[in-house]
Amino acid sequence: MLAEAVVQPAVTDALADGDPAAAEALDALVRSRVLGDEVTRVKIWSPEGEVLYADEPQLIGRTFPLDEAQREALSDPQTRADISDLDEAENEFETGGRLLEVYRPVWTPDGRQLLFEVYFPYEPVAARAEGLWRGFAGVTTSSLLLLVVLTAPIVWRLLRGLRTEERRRTALLEHAVDASDAERRRIAGSLHDGPVQELIATTFAAESAAGEAVRRGDEGTAAQLRGVAASVRGNIRVLRSLLVDIYPAGLAAAGLPQALDDLAATTRTRGVDVRVTIAPDLRPLTAEEERLVHRIAQEVLRNVAAHAAPCRARVDLRGAAGGDVRLEVSDDGPGFDVAQVASRPAEGHLGTRVLIDLATEAGAELSVAAAPGSGAAWRLRIPAGASYREGGGT
Repeated sequence: MLAEAVVQPAVTDALADGDPAAAEALDALVRSRVLGDEVTRVKIWSPEGEVLYADEPQLIGRTFPLDEAQREALSDPQTRADISDLDEAENEFETGGRLLEVYRPVWTPDGRQLLFEVYFPYEPVAARAEGLWRGFAGVTTSSLLLLVVLTAPIVWRLLRGLRTEERRRTALLEHAVDASDAERRRIAGSLHDGPVQELIATTFAAESAAGEAVRRGDEGTAAQLRGVAASVRGNIRVLRSLLVDIYPAGLAAAGLPQALDDLAATTRTRGVDVRVTIAPDLRPLTAEEERLVHRIAQEVLRNVAAHAAPCRARVDLRGAAGGDVRLEVSDDGPGFDVAQVASRPAEGHLGTRVLIDLATEAGAELSVAAAPGSGAAWRLRIPAGASYREGGGT
C-alpha cells in the first residue's frame, strides 16, 4: 500500500538519474507520510545496487551488492520480506534490536524499475508469532485431550480383554494339568491291570513248565524256560518303574516319603545319583500340599535326567519359620541360562511354566537359581495356611 499509494506516484525520472533535488522532494514526502512508529527506515535502490534515496542522507549515492531476496523481488516483481542483517555495510546506521525489511519494485514514469525498501520493528512480528504458538499449543493440547478421551474406552476394552485371556490361559493350563493327571492314572491303570498282570502270569507259567521239564529229565528245556521267566521278571521291573514315573500310586498308598523314594529310584536308572532328605520335624502336610511337592519334584527330576545326566542331585524337604514348608531340588549338572530359558523355552518343555503357574495359584512360590556350568537349584516355598483351588488337581 505504501509503495503503490504513496511512493510510486512520487518517483520521478530525475530520481532515477540521481538528481539531488528529486531526492529532497521525495524525502519531504517520506518524512511526512511514511516514517513513523511502524516504519523506521526507507530506501530506494537502482537495479545496480546504488542507493538513490534514503532517509539517512549518508547512504545516498553509495553502492552495495543486492542480496538474493532483493534480486528476486526485481526479477519476479513481488513483495519479499526478510530479517535485517545489522552487520552488513548498508545497515551501519541501524541501532537497537532486529528489524524486518520488506522489498517491492516501483517504476519511474519512463518505465525504469527501482526497488522500494522499508524497515519495520521486529517486535510486532515476534508478538504475532508468540500468539500463533499459543494458539497452536492450545489446539494441540485440546487435540491430545480429545484423543485420550476417545481412546480411553478402547484401551480399557483391550486391557479387559487381555485380563480375560490371561484368566482363560490359566484355566487352560490348570485343565491341561488335570487332564494330564487323569491320563496318567488311566495309562498306569491299564498297564498295571493288563500287560503287567499278564507278564506275571507268564513268569508263573514259565516256572511251572520249567518244573515239569525237570521232572521229565529235560534240563536244557528247563534252563531255557527259567531264562524266559527271568527275562520277563526283568521287564516287569522296568514296567513297574515306568508306572511309578507315570503315576505315583505310592503317594496315596504309602505317603510322600515313599513316593519321593520311588522317584529317586526311577531317576537313578537314568544316570542321576539322587539323595532324598526329609527333615524329621516337618509339620504334617495336607493332601494338596503333598501332591504339589511330589509334582514339583517329579518334573524337576525328569528335567535333570533329560538335560543334566550323568550328575548328582539332592531332594531336600524341610520346615521353616512360621510353619512354612521348603522343598529344594538341586543338581551339579551343566546348568543353564535362566533368562534365556524363560524368554525362549524349548519346544515341549512347558511343564516348568505350568508348575510355576500352579504354585502361584496355590499360594506357593517356585523359583530357580542356575547358571551355565554351575548346576541348578529349584526352590518351592509353601506358606502355612496357603489357599488351594477347590478340588485340588495340583
